[in-house]
Amino acid sequence: MERNIRNVMAVIDFIESHLCEKLELETVAKGVQYSKYHLHRMFAETVGLTIHDYVRRRQLTEAAKLLVFSDKPILEIALSAGYESQQSFTDSFKAMYKKSPGAYRAEKAFYPLQLRYILQENQISLKENRWQEKIVLATEEDIPQWMELVHLVIDGFPHLDEQEYLGQLEMYIKNGWALILKNRDTAVGIMALQEQTGSIDFFGVHPQYRNCGITKAFCDKALHELTQAAQLSVTTFRAGDKADTGYRQIWKSLGFTQAELLVEFGYPTQRFILPKPEHLTVQAEKLETGEYA
Repeated sequence: MERNIRNVMAVIDFIESHLCEKLELETVAKGVQYSKYHLHRMFAETVGLTIHDYVRRRQLTEAAKLLVFSDKPILEIALSAGYESQQSFTDSFKAMYKKSPGAYRAEKAFYPLQLRYILQENQISLKENRWQEKIVLATEEDIPQWMELVHLVIDGFPHLDEQEYLGQLEMYIKNGWALILKNRDTAVGIMALQEQTGSIDFFGVHPQYRNCGITKAFCDKALHELTQAAQLSVTTFRAGDKADTGYRQIWKSLGFTQAELLVEFGYPTQRFILPKPEHLTVQAEKLETGEYA
């Protein structure tokens, strides 16, 4: 595993050094001297994204930055992002940012789709059955580690304004609404939750700790130990959104069910809910007695 992480770190270094070029899997494989089939599997297993998706999201992020912070023509930005025409760039940009490059530039509000992945070379394994007991309330001292993880999971949070988010984070910590799971000095899981409503306002798991039961442990901790609400709720991508890297499926796999469609900060989302088990039992009993008829 550690060898794979070192190899993927080298791949990321290569990609970041060639973001202004058209980067196909075969190009990257040749650049780092790996079999493209082995590279594809190793990268996806470690990062949670294919090389194609990681490259596209990184290039569009850098293009969005140029749209806001430079006066370069859109065609020049498109070419520097590895696209062969302005139209193909516009189509890809709209699929991810939900607006044209011109409209995005006019709003002058940059937010990243994907920041560079910084991986842990010396990953330490924790026993899965101890996740929940190791989740604790975050403190102000945890903010640097918290924000490092925010940067790694930025793909799940369209339109995130980091300065505004920091102010909100301090409020969550002060109120005891911020949960964190750390492995030594690294945050591997974070959750910001409104205690009264059960609304999960932010959640992230370190890419190297996916599929370890951490998401379920956080939900169980929040549902049974923190919130007094009858359910948890979270907003995520709508069905078919090409910007979704798997968040919608994660919530569904944990038993969250679809609720209303929303628009947050101009971005189309959907609310998902997870009732407490005892609340589901009460609902079932009321249905049986005809109370809801």
